[in-house]
Amino acid sequence: MGSTTPATRDEATERAGTRHRGAVVAALMLAMALAALDSTIVSTAVPQIVGDLGGFSVFSWLFSGYLLAVTVTLPVYGKLSDTFGRKPVLVVGAAVFLLGSLLCALAWNMGALIAFRIVQGLGGGALQGTVQTLAADLYPLKDRPRIQSKLSTVWAVSAVAGPGLGGVLAAYADWRWIFLVNLPIGAVALWLIVRHLHEPQRETDGGAGAASAVRARVDWAGALAVFACGGVLLTALVQGGVAWPWLSAPSLALFGAGLALVAVVVVVERRAAEPIIPGWVWRRRTIAAVNLALGALGLLMVAPTVFLPTYAQSVLGLAPVAAGFVLSVWTLSWPVSAAFSQHVYRRIGFRDTALLGIGTAALILFAFPFLPYPGAAWQPALLMLLLGAALGLFQLPLIVGVQSTVGWAERGTTTASVLFCRQTGQTVGASVFGAVANGVLAARLGGAGDLDSVTRAWDAGTAPEAARRAIADAVHAVYLGAACAAALAFLVLLCVAPRRFPVLGD
Repeated sequence: MGSTTPATRDEATERAGTRHRGAVVAALMLAMALAALDSTIVSTAVPQIVGDLGGFSVFSWLFSGYLLAVTVTLPVYGKLSDTFGRKPVLVVGAAVFLLGSLLCALAWNMGALIAFRIVQGLGGGALQGTVQTLAADLYPLKDRPRIQSKLSTVWAVSAVAGPGLGGVLAAYADWRWIFLVNLPIGAVALWLIVRHLHEPQRETDGGAGAASAVRARVDWAGALAVFACGGVLLTALVQGGVAWPWLSAPSLALFGAGLALVAVVVVVERRAAEPIIPGWVWRRRTIAAVNLALGALGLLMVAPTVFLPTYAQSVLGLAPVAAGFVLSVWTLSWPVSAAFSQHVYRRIGFRDTALLGIGTAALILFAFPFLPYPGAAWQPALLMLLLGAALGLFQLPLIVGVQSTVGWAERGTTTASVLFCRQTGQTVGASVFGAVANGVLAARLGGAGDLDSVTRAWDAGTAPEAARRAIADAVHAVYLGAACAAALAFLVLLCVAPRRFPVLGD
């Protein structure tokens, strides 16, 4: 019988490890696709859902409830993944997401569907944060842009395909298939994770006893406080100016309760041995700067994603499909630019690459209000193509860079922290820019109407030229606000972030 040399065994082990890692990466991409598709696929089926279940007055909670659950659970899952490992958190999160999807497909009225969408969101927070953390765990620093660019591509494809797929399923099958389609995709992802993801044993000082002590000190009180605080404040932001006026009793009560809960979170987290949101995520310059910069990114992304389709249809006169294409072109340049960014930050560093990207983005956003009126569709499409390229240079270097400044035991919390700030920025941006747009419309139209009512009138063919110009002015004001958010991110990185990130060895 022949003998196996050590070199041969090493080569076989390396090939097996590569196969396992490839299977895990495929699982991560499928899991990310679940979260990415879910944010876009439901939108085009809303008329069918409302026609079947009713509840038109509250259907916006299909999106708001999911967003709230994802956002407030991100820091909780981040800390749990640092304590228990990535695999159990990802498996539980995917299972909860799939359970929520199945329940959504079985919903009997709008209230039940909203509740089950929140269950989906409770699992979606684990998918988003843990997938990004595992991407950094699997690859050394020099190879991380490869996996991150794959995940960016998943988001790009989902942004383009989601609305179309949702419309096809709603029109030719049934809206419930929008949720049922998650089940086979999620089942494959779960099977790959359970079979192929094998995390190394992490040593802690004092051995197994110390590990058990750490597990026993999970900050469940802090998790509940963070969840309650985030839920109350984000509800106030999402519903303020929509379900009730900003200065009404419900709005003031929610903000007051939210501020009181902030104080509770601070007290609980200061006393916790292993806090859900540890103070070091804000005391370390690099992490604090990235948190603030990605919060500003979430803020500025509201301008194109929420307001550009309205602009394309109401001002440029495009059909919904063509209006969607004007927006979707940035998903073509974003992943390409993100993949290219590694060649830039290896030369000039993470911070300077991000400064280059966000500085360019600020100029592009500032240029939007100077487009001719009414203009041609290729003009905003070109700006969106350039904006995607600029933001690809901005976001990926910051995520790769900040993940590389911490060890395994802090990477989940750090990743969740920056994603939480980005999600919160989007929520704040939707509220702030919605108020800006409605304010401009009220001024231009003599105090009559808001963005929703004017665009509905335009869809019905009854909006006059004055309303068309008012919508253009409102969207221009929003883009100026987004340019200011980009400038703020530039200043934060310039003044707070170190020029060279303190990268740890792999």
